[in-house]
Amino acid sequence: EPGSLPEFERLQRALKRGDAVEVRYAVRHPELGRRWLLTRVAPGLLAGGRRSTSVVTLDVTAQAQAENALLLRAESERAVLDSVLVGIVTVGPGGIEWMNRSARRMFGCELDEVQGQPMGVLAPDDDEHAFHAEPGTDVFECRLRGRDGREFWVIGNAVQTPRDDGGTQTTYALLDIDRRRQAEAQSRQAQASLARIIEGAPLAITLHEAHSLRIVKLNAAAVALAGRPEAALLGGTPAQLFGPEQGAQVMADMREALASQAVVQREYPVPTGNAVRVWDTRLLHLAGVGGDTPELLLLVASDVTEQRAAEQARLQAAISQRELLVREVHHRIKNNLQGVAGLLQQIAARRPEVAPVLKDAVGQVQAIAQVYGLQVGASGPLLLKRVFDAIVGSVQRMQGRVITTTAEGGALLNDWCLPEAEAIPIALSLNELLGNALRHSDGAQVRCQLICDAAGVTVEIVNPGRLPEGFALQNVKSGVSGLGLVRALLPRRSAILSLEQLGGDVCCRLELIPPSVVHNPGTKPV
Repeated sequence: EPGSLPEFERLQRALKRGDAVEVRYAVRHPELGRRWLLTRVAPGLLAGGRRSTSVVTLDVTAQAQAENALLLRAESERAVLDSVLVGIVTVGPGGIEWMNRSARRMFGCELDEVQGQPMGVLAPDDDEHAFHAEPGTDVFECRLRGRDGREFWVIGNAVQTPRDDGGTQTTYALLDIDRRRQAEAQSRQAQASLARIIEGAPLAITLHEAHSLRIVKLNAAAVALAGRPEAALLGGTPAQLFGPEQGAQVMADMREALASQAVVQREYPVPTGNAVRVWDTRLLHLAGVGGDTPELLLLVASDVTEQRAAEQARLQAAISQRELLVREVHHRIKNNLQGVAGLLQQIAARRPEVAPVLKDAVGQVQAIAQVYGLQVGASGPLLLKRVFDAIVGSVQRMQGRVITTTAEGGALLNDWCLPEAEAIPIALSLNELLGNALRHSDGAQVRCQLICDAAGVTVEIVNPGRLPEGFALQNVKSGVSGLGLVRALLPRRSAILSLEQLGGDVCCRLELIPPSVVHNPGTKPV
């Protein structure tokens, strides 16, 4: 074999000189292939004093193959150990023999820098350090020092194995846990800081076990909220914090916070003696990390009773101010409309040719003024009975006639109201219908009846007279007065207007149903 040529040439030189030698070399056999041979040359003397040479050649192919397999296996194991993230250090009787890549990176050095030195060279100056004592079989945690002076913590163990020469070899497996220990230290510091913050915070803070919702930690403010000793609250339910009336609702809100993974905000009224305190509460799910940290629910509550009372007071003050302004505006509108009506009456007195038209306009302005006058002392919908009485009174004053009025419905008379948007159109319509009845009654008595029932309101106006032949209400065109104005003003879907002849009388019916009329917010519907 070409690779064995130097060894074979050394054997040839020894044979020529008669030197003692032992040479192992490879040869190529035509049938058996590559074979390993071991040749020993031993010079000697025969009995007659002559020199002799003894040459013995052995076939050591099997032994060479076994040694080669062991070498390949050792190299493979070293390659595997060199690739793992755990630091591996092998120590023999003479000191450190081998370090894998992770160990070299961990200690910041190469093998030749520490080879042959004891393991203690990698440990701080501490006589009781594990590396200065006989290695045991237990897992240990210790602080080590790199060649660059950096100190760090590792967890590891040591395994002793026998050597070929009869001695022992110790293999250390070391895992760098310095970052983990730093994180644990920071976590402990953060928990201690959080505990101090929780304890000193003016807010009521509690921690609850996620599954049972029982209290596992609370601060002094939470103890004050519950009004019970801390020992009695630990392990208790939310009902012990907020009272039995709120307990079920608080637990339901906690379950919602656990499911949503978002902050849930609620306000709970909590009875305290003769008063009720309002607590603004935030609920947050604290998810556990790993198997050692349990899932918790954080509750943070603050007493906002005074704040809510102040907000309510400000709201009431704003509402009162608005109502005052609205009443003032309505009062001024009423006065201005009455002023306009007075001017129109003066013009009608000076200009008789336009007096009838101006008289209708004055009636309409007065009807609108009556609505604004009613709104001065009221808020929200106007009671329909009051609007009815006001318009009838206004028409009587304008026409100088008396209208016989009746009202039926009992308690419903104080229930049905006109919405603000419908008050003026319906008041104007009622004003026109009454004026129309008076104009066509030839001085006879006009009767007007207000009927309230559960379905709505009906106004009936009856006056002596006759409808024209072929009269149909749908043929009346929209206009600025009379039935034309009424048809233009009334809402089509919730107001029904009809005219019919009853003997010698004409009966006008105006039916109003919701939403043209609504129930009084201050009373319950009958």
